[in-house]
Amino acid sequence: MTDNTENLILEHLKRFQAGQDRIERELKEIKSRITTLESTTATIMQYLAHMSGSIAEQHVRYDSLLERIERIERRLDLTV
Repeated sequence: MTDNTENLILEHLKRFQAGQDRIERELKEIKSRITTLESTTATIMQYLAHMSGSIAEQHVRYDSLLERIERIERRLDLTV
């Protein structure tokens, strides 16, 4: 009977170990996927920052052109 009990306990321990190994593999995969997501998010944020800078630059150019047009209109007495 002692041998049966020991074998039963050993079988349960093997199952627990197999389950733990599976969980560890899945955790490594999840960590890897999270790292990839973080990297992608950082890239997207850099792209958005660049786009925001480009939009600000376009606004500055637009304002400059608007000032030039207004100045030309004043010189030519075209203001309404």
